[in-house]
Amino acid sequence: MASRGSVFLRSNRKIILTGSETEEEAIAAAKAPIQIPRFPALKDVHEQRVHMKQKLAAGFRLFAKFGWDEGVAGHMTFRDPEYPDLYWVNYFGQSFSQIRASDLVLCDHSGAIVRGTKTVNKAAFVIHSAIHEGRPDAVCAVHTHSMYGKSFSALGRKLQPITQDSCAFYEDHGLYDDFGGVVYTAEEGEHLKTALGQNKALILRNHGLLTVGQTVDAAIWYFISMERCCKSELIAAAACPNGFDDLKLISHEVALGTRESVGDRQAAHFQFQPMYEQIVKEQPDLLE
Repeated sequence: MASRGSVFLRSNRKIILTGSETEEEAIAAAKAPIQIPRFPALKDVHEQRVHMKQKLAAGFRLFAKFGWDEGVAGHMTFRDPEYPDLYWVNYFGQSFSQIRASDLVLCDHSGAIVRGTKTVNKAAFVIHSAIHEGRPDAVCAVHTHSMYGKSFSALGRKLQPITQDSCAFYEDHGLYDDFGGVVYTAEEGEHLKTALGQNKALILRNHGLLTVGQTVDAAIWYFISMERCCKSELIAAAACPNGFDDLKLISHEVALGTRESVGDRQAAHFQFQPMYEQIVKEQPDLLE
């Protein structure tokens, strides 16, 4: 039996696809290197910064495409690769569908604008400054008022391991079981940071979802996946006579093992790439 890793190796079998290639072309094709997905190799902080800004802009465009924008609510941030005490964020009032990489604003943790000429959402500053200060590993943080995330948050409960996808968040998301209004105070930001802990995601009761990641790609993918997991659980519970009590849960051991496969940084990063390529092809101006 072939090893599981053989899918990454070039076969030794010699064939010619009749009608599709010549013998010379077949030989060349058999020698072509296998391209394995890898994290991008960026040569300096400037290239890294541009890359991260483009990824964040793509995230906003995708959220608009999915209908997850809600007026002026919602924000994503990432730490600057050169100045980790500063972070880039969308400016206040700009439609997600129009955000370009060059539109992002650079702020410090006091809320002062370092680069840019537009103001930022005060709630964005309060939430994200607390998260970035409390979680040095959190390069990117994502929060917006998506439909199923905010609907699920009204239940005041965590996601259950009912699908392979939801296992990514098994024992790796928190619940902020309170709602104190729009997040305008530093104290409320501290409460959110405590509730998040060392998890990758947080359900804010009566509010919505928040995710963090070690890359921009991972944080955005976690949000997309978590929103869909909320939708899946709501639909499944609605189809059961006894609601959530009838759901068939994946066992603790299997859920943890599955989380290691589908919920880590590398898996999340690569899950985002097809969506990124799609939205860039559809809306190339986001790279500007």
